[in-house]
Amino acid sequence: MNSSTNWVLHLQLIGRVQGVGFRPSVYRLAHQLGLEGWVANSNDGLQIELCGPRASLEHALEKLLESPPPRSRIDQCRQHWEAINRSGGGVKKAGEFRILPSLDSGGSSALISPDLALCRACQTELADPHNRRFRYPFISCTACGPRYSLVKALPFERENTSLASFPLCAACVQDYTNPDDRRFHAQTISCPSCGPQLRWNQQTISLEPALKAASSLLSAGGIVALQGVGGFQLLADPRQAKGLRILRRRKGRPDKPLALLSTAETLMQLCHCSDDEWAVWNSPAAPILLLRRQPAAELAYEVAGDSPWVGVMRPASGLQQLLLEAYSRPLVATSANRSGEPIACNAELDSTCLEALADGVLSHQLPIINRIDDSVMRCAAGGSIVLRLGRGLAPLALANELHAAPALAVGAQMKGAIALRKAHHLVLSPELGDLSSCAGTAHFESTAAEWMERSGLHPHTIAADLHPGYSSRSYAEHLSQAFPTNRVDVQHHHAHLLAVMAEHRLEGEATGLAWDGSGLGSDNTLWGGEALALKGQSCRRVARLRPFRLPGGESALREPRRAALALLFEAYGLHWRDRLARLPHLPWLKAFASEEFAVLERSLQQNLHHHRCSSMGRLFDAMAALLGLHQICSYEAQAAMALEGLATTALDAGASQDPYHLVMERQEPEALWQWDWQPLLDNLLNDLEYGRPKPEVALAFHAGLAHAAVDLALVERQSRLLLAGGCFQNKVLLELSADALMKVGVQPLWCQQLPSNDASLPIGQLLAIPAANCLSTAAPSIR
Repeated sequence: MNSSTNWVLHLQLIGRVQGVGFRPSVYRLAHQLGLEGWVANSNDGLQIELCGPRASLEHALEKLLESPPPRSRIDQCRQHWEAINRSGGGVKKAGEFRILPSLDSGGSSALISPDLALCRACQTELADPHNRRFRYPFISCTACGPRYSLVKALPFERENTSLASFPLCAACVQDYTNPDDRRFHAQTISCPSCGPQLRWNQQTISLEPALKAASSLLSAGGIVALQGVGGFQLLADPRQAKGLRILRRRKGRPDKPLALLSTAETLMQLCHCSDDEWAVWNSPAAPILLLRRQPAAELAYEVAGDSPWVGVMRPASGLQQLLLEAYSRPLVATSANRSGEPIACNAELDSTCLEALADGVLSHQLPIINRIDDSVMRCAAGGSIVLRLGRGLAPLALANELHAAPALAVGAQMKGAIALRKAHHLVLSPELGDLSSCAGTAHFESTAAEWMERSGLHPHTIAADLHPGYSSRSYAEHLSQAFPTNRVDVQHHHAHLLAVMAEHRLEGEATGLAWDGSGLGSDNTLWGGEALALKGQSCRRVARLRPFRLPGGESALREPRRAALALLFEAYGLHWRDRLARLPHLPWLKAFASEEFAVLERSLQQNLHHHRCSSMGRLFDAMAALLGLHQICSYEAQAAMALEGLATTALDAGASQDPYHLVMERQEPEALWQWDWQPLLDNLLNDLEYGRPKPEVALAFHAGLAHAAVDLALVERQSRLLLAGGCFQNKVLLELSADALMKVGVQPLWCQQLPSNDASLPIGQLLAIPAANCLSTAAPSIR
């Protein structure tokens, strides 16, 4: 090669490449190799131009692709090579490489990084008396700190965040412009001289008095509202039962377990934590992680009741870390909201709510732009699964290699979420909560509008759930008329299984189980115990749980006692009492007053006020009610979680996993397989008559469902089976099912990045959009 020839390498990196320290990394690499050029954020991701000898450029490219910054992810790398001659003029002096201001590439497809919990280096500085950020509540760097929660617009630059109101001081400017500093070009940095100030009950206050006031209130059994990364948290002492009862009453949360905020030093005193669980707990996402509680843990019953698990997270911000250290003990940390409403995020606008919930409010001046709850995870089946997609994990982007027209999907109802199909990705929002309240619906709609505006996205198609009563469906109808644009309605369980396919990048045909609480089926009944065969954007129902009638309609979804009556009446008709004659002390028999029994029986006989359903979630409810666990639930899946807890106890004791059986039968003329639950119900009632321990009964039920999954895979001759829906957030069910399938040579696949629950439905809905609505222009060239 002619030694007088240099080359220019133009790169366009697409993926999570903003807010993760990528530009400083490219800058340092270019200077290390003596290359010229520039790097800049763009609305598509990252643009790079490198100039130098071909061998040096190839080495630089190899390093960038093999060793990108730790929190980054490159989904596409477009490259263009161009030879130039040294004598041709116009070449910059050797070694000149710059970070340029962001470019406007004409697109809006860049990804926003999730918020990142404190890195180890910032934790060290926070505790170092000789560092100028010693005990600074807003400490951050290129590797950690708020991202999504404070971004207003793209590309990710300080002026596009809520930190724009806090200009850097001279010392911070020096950090920002020094290539040898780890805060080189970090957009979220500040220090005590130029950063936000703290407030206690709306009054400006310095750090130490603030920590003292909050700690004193907590010691006295009070409740403190603390401004976290994505919203306010309610903090309380987990040993003080009276204060926790007050907290629950104010929130309207009588039973649902409360999470804990803990340092690494106290974690082991609270919970058992394996190496895999430690890795998740200590990750940059810093989720609430469900762990097995230590029997000797100093926790009031009001923290998590009888649950064998407790959710624990580490501090995600400097302020959380400092308050936890000041108090010297773990704290209850739960979202500051009334049950069913969005988390409070603005000390002034949400002041009425915060004053009603807390006895003191510790806030600060840095506005939260995008409210977001903490993520919740657990470890199961050899990996981690997501129970709530939130801070640290969201927004979540899946690579989209099909250059399809932009689209919006609006999910379901209980666990609201949206997803956008952008030029290169399918991007899922954090879970947005329950849309049943006015506040929940308003939060959902404003988030959707903000996301579309920030991305400059005008959807060609809007995808929604089939259910006409969902607020998300109403929003889709309104939006499709307002734009106007196409609307596609997607069956609930079809979307569940497509989400699994999206995460695992599967194409073609697949068969899977979609087991959850309920979703409207194509026959206008409530589904939830389904097996579907998928092909392209279509699906075919191949199996179902034997249907039964739920007395009382929607109220049955929160009353396991009604599901139990539904099964007994479906199985034994008017003689169901005779079947229970040898179980006079069955707790369920006292679940209704005699008049209630009479009314419900009459409604079942006359086919009044009921829903026909095939829901696996309701089967869980019925079993839990018959075992005397819960007759009425105050939160979703309460009964199912208690049943899982019982089964876990049996596993710990080494109990036999002999299953109850759901018999598979062929149903004509539908040509459907059907899992008949009546033999399972007979076996369960027999075992209760014989006095079999309830934990063993619960385990046999779970094992029976796992064998039902195997039966379906075998009769359908499947070598791979998808597992979707909220039931597979159950660790016992997931692990028993996965093990049983693998033993017969069937590969189980389930969501691990996406949640298995309804919050992942928007991703599946996007994949269900017919091909005719997916056409778009070809991807733009780099040059």
